[in-house]
Amino acid sequence: MPFVVVSGLSGSGKSTALRTLEDAGFFITDNLPPELWGAMHDLVTARSLKCVAISTDARTRDFLGALETSYTRLSRRREDLRVLFLEAHSDVLLKRYNFTRREHPLGENLMVDFARERDLLAPLRAIADTVIDTTDLSAKELAERVRGLFRLENSFTLRLMSFGFKHAPPRDADMVLDVRSLPNPYYNPALRPKTGLDAGVARYAFGDEAAEQFYTELRDFVRVAAERARAAGRHGYTVAVGCTGGQHRSVAVAARLAQDLEDLNVNVMDHRDMKVDGE
Repeated sequence: MPFVVVSGLSGSGKSTALRTLEDAGFFITDNLPPELWGAMHDLVTARSLKCVAISTDARTRDFLGALETSYTRLSRRREDLRVLFLEAHSDVLLKRYNFTRREHPLGENLMVDFARERDLLAPLRAIADTVIDTTDLSAKELAERVRGLFRLENSFTLRLMSFGFKHAPPRDADMVLDVRSLPNPYYNPALRPKTGLDAGVARYAFGDEAAEQFYTELRDFVRVAAERARAAGRHGYTVAVGCTGGQHRSVAVAARLAQDLEDLNVNVMDHRDMKVDGE
């Protein structure tokens, strides 16, 4: 992976670009003066960090005099050094600033600030390997451009957990599923002390045609929801499966979903309320 320097005009999408790289596993350092590029390279090399991105822009204006020397030295040490510069038309930058109500780093009249910033960052633009005009790009489209530029995977994880409604649903789930309509192994004395990870408990919970149909529809719905979340640029989606106590049915359903939806990079976070024998 390259050592990436991200720069550009304020409001052009640097935060989106950095966030995209960070989501792909890059170590990110924001607002780093050029004189510290070499020190950062030494630090991440010592830590064996492969994916690194730093940003330098108008906020470091008092240190940009060292840009040429710092770039030359680092480029000799890193053949994979890449500089990405983002820009946009001034009227679009103005609209973005009016929307966010942020103050420009140069802090005077916005249109004057944009012009001054272009001049200030001209040396960074001149050394850029890639310049992206974000005038007509949404944040999602810019993220896709950055992923394509550096050939990054849009990593996605479907997170599953089980719980018991009598202990209250989790607050941080994107979707909560109620599987209390499935046959309840609790009422079978031989199965009561076991958990939904036991094969006998699972057979009992899915033991009739209606239960199988219910599970199939549930599984297909989870797949559609997760795939839509991934298509929207989400990097994770959490589904919480609940039964009465969180011991049998919810655990069995979450475990079966993990097997059936493994292509969505499933992570079973927790069987929150499940108790094993002896607890």
